[in-house]
Amino acid sequence: MSEDPEPPEPPEPGTSETGTSETDTHRWWALAVIATAQLMVVLDATIVNIALPSAQRELGLTNGNRQWVITAYTLAFGGLLLLGGRIADLVGRKRTFIIGLIGFAAASSIGGASSGPEMLFAARALQGVFAALLAPSALSLLTTTFTSGNDRAKAFGIFSAIAGGGSAIGLLLGGVLTEYLSWRWCLYVNVPIAVIAVIGAFTLLSDRAGTRGARLDIPGAILGCGGLVAIVYGLSEAQSDSWTAPLVLGLLFGGIALLCAFTWWQTRSPAPLLPLRIVRDRNRGGSVLIMCLTTIGLFGAFLFMTYFLQNILGYSPLRTGLAFLPLSAAIIIGATQISARLLPRVGPRFLLTPGLLLAAGGLYSLTFIDTHSSYPAHILPGTTLLGLGLGLTFMPAIATGTSGVPPKDAGVTSATVNTAQQVGGSIGTALLNTIATTTTSAYLATHLAEAARKGGLTPAEKANIVNTGTVHGFTVAIAWAAVILVVAAVIAAILVTAGSPRSREASEAAAHT
Repeated sequence: MSEDPEPPEPPEPGTSETGTSETDTHRWWALAVIATAQLMVVLDATIVNIALPSAQRELGLTNGNRQWVITAYTLAFGGLLLLGGRIADLVGRKRTFIIGLIGFAAASSIGGASSGPEMLFAARALQGVFAALLAPSALSLLTTTFTSGNDRAKAFGIFSAIAGGGSAIGLLLGGVLTEYLSWRWCLYVNVPIAVIAVIGAFTLLSDRAGTRGARLDIPGAILGCGGLVAIVYGLSEAQSDSWTAPLVLGLLFGGIALLCAFTWWQTRSPAPLLPLRIVRDRNRGGSVLIMCLTTIGLFGAFLFMTYFLQNILGYSPLRTGLAFLPLSAAIIIGATQISARLLPRVGPRFLLTPGLLLAAGGLYSLTFIDTHSSYPAHILPGTTLLGLGLGLTFMPAIATGTSGVPPKDAGVTSATVNTAQQVGGSIGTALLNTIATTTTSAYLATHLAEAARKGGLTPAEKANIVNTGTVHGFTVAIAWAAVILVVAAVIAAILVTAGSPRSREASEAAAHT
């Protein structure tokens, strides 16, 4: 079937695609509402990490099933994002946005009131379901509210800072709430945030009605969502099993087969869930791939630095959260003060490539830490460089990945970008954790056996070897994360060839004269 896009309906003169005046100051209040919702979704992926030990003790979680507090959320979120994006296009973005907020708050309340593991796992999965509705509708509302010029660059700079820094903010907030209130408040805190956002959405957001007469691509939803869930689940299981375990291999290959079938079906479906024209564009496809790879590095840094600060340096949950503040600040500065100011004037790859290389350099500097490293001398410089590089990267990647699509595809395009982030985060957690674990196991097997041949170890000597081996695993995994970011920089330099927004606008204006 033909995949030629339907021409977008032109907005009224002086208005955005949502019908909002381009000079309407309420747009910036609308941005505040959208950014608040996005912050809630992003920080929820990390806020429970620091609270997890307390929840495990109170609810009786085992070491084997505690991962589902995280995995249940990411599986539902990542697996259903494409469907959520298409629902936003069909039903209406504002309506989907409000439904997502209300459902997310309700699921958070259930999770906070959990009386056992199963109730908590179910609530986290339900949070992921509504996050899959909320995230793409939020980004598509932003895309159609700020359509061009410096205002679009500023809006995407702020949104990118929230998207990039929200994970670190979640770690800090989780430490504060867990230390001074209860782990349950890491879930309850979403309720007042959602209430404020719902009120703001009703009063400040505007949007066109959904597409009339359209229908959902149910076979595509089953194939696409099933493939993503299988892959993310397989990667999660690889943390406890080996990469060669039959279950892991079956899930990974099965997921790939389902995604191949999904791609085939999208070329034949009368109403494709993901029109392939969206990712066939080299700039948009490159930006989506870059978002996936970049999030691998970000989640890897969070994972290993959290363990290093708490288990090796002995930091409390609150102090660990505070240690991530410079990284968050660097992301915000990079996105709002550098990328947002330069993107209207330069092509996105001139921000993406140096930003990714700077982030990779920050990760590489962290590969030199050891059990005697200090935060100011060894951790702070690397995490600050990482944050600045990510700030340079997120804003142009998100803006380029969501630009140039007709309004009817804005939701699914936004969902594709968000899916890349979630899948990247899951890959980062599973892949890098497996690398760290196997490296540590090999190190300990060699050094403990050698020490035993020499006559045994005192408890202090054995603890020192264990800590050294653990940190060695961290540094090897971080080195791989740095390599992944270098690969992303190469992809940015080769694939993302779009000019600056100003040059594109000038070319379009010349073409119409």
